[in-house]
Amino acid sequence: MAEQSVGQSDRQGDGQSAPLPPLSADEESFVRAWNRANLHLMRAVDADMISEARLTAREYQVLMHLSEAPERRMRMSELAAACDLSLSGMTRVVGLLEAERSVERVRSADDGRGWHAVLTDAGFAQLERAYPTHLASVRRHLFDRLGEFDVGYLARAMESVAAPGCGPTVRIRVSRR
Repeated sequence: MAEQSVGQSDRQGDGQSAPLPPLSADEESFVRAWNRANLHLMRAVDADMISEARLTAREYQVLMHLSEAPERRMRMSELAAACDLSLSGMTRVVGLLEAERSVERVRSADDGRGWHAVLTDAGFAQLERAYPTHLASVRRHLFDRLGEFDVGYLARAMESVAAPGCGPTVRIRVSRR
C-alpha cells in the first residue's frame, strides 16, 4: 500500500485515498486550546484534590462511581470502563484505595471468576469529605471561566465525542525504535 500524505485518509477502506481539507484556523485553534485546557484542568483539579482532600482526582472518580452503583459495588472491568482506565490501571487504583480501607475487593458471587470493587463506609465518608474540594476546584478551574456559555450544549457535544464506538476499541502502544 502506498504511503498516505498528510491530509489524506482511506475513507472507504478500499485503498482509495480521498484528500481531506485541512483544519480551518478556528478548528486548529480549538484543537490546540482543547488539548491545553484538558491538561490544565486535570492537573489543577488533581493538585487541589491531593493537597486538600489527600485523594487523587482519579481515586475520587472511582469512589464516586462506586457510590452511585447498586449496593455500592461494581465489577472491576465495568469500573475500569466507567473511569476510562485499563483493567490493570484500575487494579492499581483499587489496590491503593483498598490499603486505605476505602474499597474492598470481593469475588463475584455470579461466576466466581470476576472481582467486584465495593465501597466501604470509610470510603463513602472519604468521598463525602472530598466532595467540597472537588466541587470548588471544578467550579474555579472550569465553570467560572465559561461565563454564560451554554453548558448543556457543551455537555451534549462532549457526550457525542465520547459516545461508545467513537474512540479506539483497543489500547495501542507505539514503538519508537
